[in-house]
Amino acid sequence: MSADIELHELLDRKIPIAPLELIVMPSAQEIGDQVNNYLVSFRHEYHNLVDEDPAFKDYSRDDYRMKADCVRFGTGEGKGEILESARGKDIYIVTDVMNHSLTYKMNGFVNHMSPDDHFQDLKRIIAAINGKAARLNVIMPFLYEGRQHKRSGRESLDAALMFRELVDLGVKNFITFDAHDPRIQNVAPLSNFENYISPYQFLRVIMREFPDIVLDKEHFVVISPDEGALDRAVYFANVINADTGMFYKRRDYSKIVNGKNPIVAHEFLGTDLTGKDVIVMDDMISSGGSILDTARQLKQMNANHVFLCTTFGLFTDGLDAFDKAYDNGDFDMIITTNLTWQPQELRERKWFNEADMSKYLATIIDFLNHDATIENVSTPTDKIHELLAKYNAHEASELEQETLQSTEF
Repeated sequence: MSADIELHELLDRKIPIAPLELIVMPSAQEIGDQVNNYLVSFRHEYHNLVDEDPAFKDYSRDDYRMKADCVRFGTGEGKGEILESARGKDIYIVTDVMNHSLTYKMNGFVNHMSPDDHFQDLKRIIAAINGKAARLNVIMPFLYEGRQHKRSGRESLDAALMFRELVDLGVKNFITFDAHDPRIQNVAPLSNFENYISPYQFLRVIMREFPDIVLDKEHFVVISPDEGALDRAVYFANVINADTGMFYKRRDYSKIVNGKNPIVAHEFLGTDLTGKDVIVMDDMISSGGSILDTARQLKQMNANHVFLCTTFGLFTDGLDAFDKAYDNGDFDMIITTNLTWQPQELRERKWFNEADMSKYLATIIDFLNHDATIENVSTPTDKIHELLAKYNAHEASELEQETLQSTEF
């Protein structure tokens, strides 16, 4: 019996909160459609439930997406609209606030949608539901204004303000990934704030693309590029029984450039890296200057392979610097998830690999809809150990390839 079937069998004795509905905002169209396909698959293949039971009305369907729309007027103003009844439904709204590829016209000019525009559209859809849903859930993989999470002067606290506003609008569950600082949930401590990480998916990509690496303390090191990412690096290193290290950013606090103090140097704290494979784990790549400087120093320390793994690849300054760094041998591979929109030109880069999170996200929705414990989903330590055991034992190649190439979350 596969691990997927065993996991989903836990739900066969749980009654859903309410009929499941998925509202996929235009910004999250691609991953939202994939999540919908997995939900259809789960409920047709894994859950053997009685269709005639009123508690499972509309449980197995061919499509869970609710029709909704956000329209824009010529002035740039907008409105949200749902095109079918939301009454009594358990609704999950999926949005990607970092998708800048979408545009709208305002007074004849073409504007690219900003995170602010996406957040406003999310609130418009919530307002259109008008409190009729049994439960309202928001899935926002990239936390809106997540980097403005603390006050160090006369500044706004945008991320906390956003979460407080959604709670006041009636959102019961808020799901995000690798939040820059999940402590913003303290603004509404009795509301559910779910923050997930993706080390399992990163590990599967590395194993698939570099099948000869050895994942143990003598051959592998997990690096945190700064003190803020140390927790996730320590967790991952402990799970795979590897060593860990970190860089700290030395900044010039006498200057402010683009809203922040510029980095003077990255200083390394850790073990000897000679001949070892290294994974750098962070929450995002923005312009990329910091993580590329980190990778360059790791190669100068005689590291073997350098893998750059981040949940969100934003690449705000383009891809030229990464092409140059790859050609110089500064890193071997960049892995980011598909939780935010990625341009086709990025996907075509030979140094880029994508960690698919759609099945993982569908599993989270499935469990929340049943109001079931998600401990085994949120912390996949056992799944990582199982994957490592098969990989390091070098089991039969057919079984190994089947494991690495499967669509398991």
